[in-house]
Amino acid sequence: MNQYSELELAAVSQDMESWTPQEILAWSIGSFGDKIAMATAFGAEGCALIAMLAEIPNSVYLFNLETGYQFPETLELRTQLMGKYGVFVHLVKSDQSVEAMESRFGGPIYGTDPDKCCNIRKIVPLRQTIEGYEAWISAIRRDQSSVRSTAPIVGWDKKFNLVKVNPLANWSKKDVWDYVVKNDVPYNPLYDLGYASIGCQPCTRAISDGEDERAGRWAGFAKKECGLHVQNS
Repeated sequence: MNQYSELELAAVSQDMESWTPQEILAWSIGSFGDKIAMATAFGAEGCALIAMLAEIPNSVYLFNLETGYQFPETLELRTQLMGKYGVFVHLVKSDQSVEAMESRFGGPIYGTDPDKCCNIRKIVPLRQTIEGYEAWISAIRRDQSSVRSTAPIVGWDKKFNLVKVNPLANWSKKDVWDYVVKNDVPYNPLYDLGYASIGCQPCTRAISDGEDERAGRWAGFAKKECGLHVQNS
């Protein structure tokens, strides 16, 4: 049961606007103990948070939604992070294998119905994984997209019915990369090849100069979110 009301969370979130991500993580761990989890797709933001968590005694359940379509570089990065920081990042998979899903629909559906694909491979597994937890941590930033622009640092996640903590909500892309470089945090080598936001391999491309940070996600579709951070879907 959540120990904070929505009004209390809003007040705490406002106070946190001047806190460091490390202070926000420490508060989250102190508040929720072993009832807090963190989902990561191993973007630069998530890697930074893993590095920060490694400096704080914690029992945060770390997991990656392994869709079956991730880049090999992404999965290799998981191995690097676990080795460097002494953490374990669980791979959470859909109840339906890629082969079973594609057989069911007569082939891949990421190019015809990406929302359904994301729901099966990400939304449903996330919902199953965080059942029983009181809070979850995400690495979103407000300046990544219009959907994320109003994200509080901490608030009630109505979609998944638990507290959501966004320690990097008010950080910029520059803030993230300054931290990554200064602290020698491992990151996905695809960033060096022009990728700015890295998801599943079939639905992600490198971007050109001047393009929006998430322009390389689901190229050709209006879709820019998998749905994890969209409250009304």
